[in-house]
Amino acid sequence: FLQFLFHTYNTGFTLLNGNGTTKSEEDSFQQKQVLLGLGAISYAACIGAFPVFFMNRYTAKSPLTELVVRKLLHAPLLGLMSAFTVAVVRSPEFENGIEVMDRKGQVVGISKNAGEKAVRETALSRAALFGTGFFLPAVLLYFVERVNFAKTPRAFASMRMMMITGVLTVMLPVSLSIFPQCGEITRADLEPEILSSTEETVFFYNRGI
Repeated sequence: FLQFLFHTYNTGFTLLNGNGTTKSEEDSFQQKQVLLGLGAISYAACIGAFPVFFMNRYTAKSPLTELVVRKLLHAPLLGLMSAFTVAVVRSPEFENGIEVMDRKGQVVGISKNAGEKAVRETALSRAALFGTGFFLPAVLLYFVERVNFAKTPRAFASMRMMMITGVLTVMLPVSLSIFPQCGEITRADLEPEILSSTEETVFFYNRGI
């Protein structure tokens, strides 16, 4: 259930902060977005919860298994599934294309290649945000447990929350700045039909968040 809530928020944020070029299309586009979002949320939540379910159902709860499944594997899966939901929900951007502009801000065409680049960059930045944001606290808390620094469960929970909040606070601007908001794509990477109308060598697009 918690995985479902997290990926619902992540998907909603992605829908609201996409490129927006194709939002002027008919209602079937919005219906497709909703169906893609629901499918991505359900799949990501199931994949995220599967290791813990498998461990509880079929394996012995050894300390090593607990460490790998509950603490180390959780963060990479969360980052991977976050990138997956971005790619699925924003798939119309590389299927239909997004607007590319010249240096003066004038739209020169709709490019599927630029849409693919924008979605790929956003998915990578989202994976970096949540993967690192939950992996580093898990590693730090492992050493906290080893040295018995937190004396009570309440102190340990508070320390865990503070670490996650602190790492996410640092990683949020870092992940947003990995790729510029106004992305660049070279002439060689664009479709021929766009190039026929301009002599520019570098073009720009809105990456989304």
